[in-house]
Amino acid sequence: MDKQSTIIENSLHAIMDDEDFLPDLKAQTREQAYNSLVSILTTPNHIHKSFLRVTLENGRVVRIPAFRIQHNDVLGPYKGGIRFHTSVTEDEVSDFSKLMTLKNALHEVPFGGAKGGVIINPKDYTVKELNLICKKYVQYFNDILGPDKDIPAPDMGSGEREMDWMMAEFKTIHPGEQYRNSFTGKSIVNGGSKGRRESTGKGVYFSFRYLMHDYVKNNEKWLSKNDNVFADTAMKYAKKKMTMAVQGFGNLGSVAALEAYKCQYLQNKIVAVSDQNVMLYNEEGLDIPALIDYAKEHDGDLPTEDDELKNHDIAASVKNRDDLLELDVDVLLLAALEEQIHEDNMENIKAEIIIEGANKPVSEGADKYLSDKGILIIPDILANAGGVIVSYFEWIQGRETQFMGEDHVYDKLFDKMKHTLDTVLPQFFGDPFPLRQNCYIHAVSKLSTIMFRQGKLY
Repeated sequence: MDKQSTIIENSLHAIMDDEDFLPDLKAQTREQAYNSLVSILTTPNHIHKSFLRVTLENGRVVRIPAFRIQHNDVLGPYKGGIRFHTSVTEDEVSDFSKLMTLKNALHEVPFGGAKGGVIINPKDYTVKELNLICKKYVQYFNDILGPDKDIPAPDMGSGEREMDWMMAEFKTIHPGEQYRNSFTGKSIVNGGSKGRRESTGKGVYFSFRYLMHDYVKNNEKWLSKNDNVFADTAMKYAKKKMTMAVQGFGNLGSVAALEAYKCQYLQNKIVAVSDQNVMLYNEEGLDIPALIDYAKEHDGDLPTEDDELKNHDIAASVKNRDDLLELDVDVLLLAALEEQIHEDNMENIKAEIIIEGANKPVSEGADKYLSDKGILIIPDILANAGGVIVSYFEWIQGRETQFMGEDHVYDKLFDKMKHTLDTVLPQFFGDPFPLRQNCYIHAVSKLSTIMFRQGKLY
């Protein structure tokens, strides 16, 4: 059983004995409802897969595996990104689709959960070939996509350019129909929302800042008296100058790092960042704006040589990228791939606070091991929802053809995430469950109640 299915089943088990949960169900009917919910929430509604037939510029025809998996639409149209990466598998896409359903339920976004994937390395294709791949994806999955059916968005390896291409192809196939909100994460000129590109990174850092500053400050007396290992961790670091390492310096990681660098509420010092090539380290703190400027000029890559650092007046040491996770820092911000912390390295993790910017960067076994030690993990389902929240704003703006300013978007994003944090944090600090489990319990409870009300458990 995959990670999402396991934690869904554990969450259902944890709440079935609570008489306030589905109070109309008694005795045997509760057991039947539990079995129904496990079956429904751990399996997708639909699995769509195909081989995209693409003619390359050299005349060779290739068949590229592609997926669109729709997990659950009880809350609204399916919603989820399309990942372009060589690591894409059907199981991975299915697992992410479940996470999207739960994430939308947790943050009260009126979408269901879906996910897409194309097994390619985008760097292996020309712009013209990538354009054709995007068009083919829409053509092959045309019947299941649409602004009231399933609304894709960018993910790893795809971005606003790919969403623009896909929206344009959807418009070609469906002349005269609504098309602006058929895809989100588009460029501004094509109906995208201001702030969408930065939304996930800003939301990731905001979840950390709000927990460690706003929430701790407002509840200091209660937390100090709480017999809760995670409250002890939060109190230990709330007023301390924290050292932070950021794994992944792409769109998400660089934006979150810049938010940390500029933060006036917490005393952050980012001593290390890494990308696919290198780790840069400076115990006095890195110049994040300078690194962002360098990456913009070099296809997103960080400098890998001492001379490059010197020429751009950046004070840092070049180190092995894989050593970042085991640095002696207070906070790890994970913004790269899944399962970066796992059974083979979990005992070497020294950070006591971990922020999951990426999806599933901590394996199931490592998650339990670290949580049992009192390490505070802000999970992906809570931290990285900024993208789908602002995608929802973009979807609304596309329907109404009225667009919000960037500051307004961020204000609405933070209000939405603050509401979620204020909902789950009191329960988290009041019981022994890790924060991930609390978030899942809340999401599963909402989904279960709605499905029961709609008569979907019979």
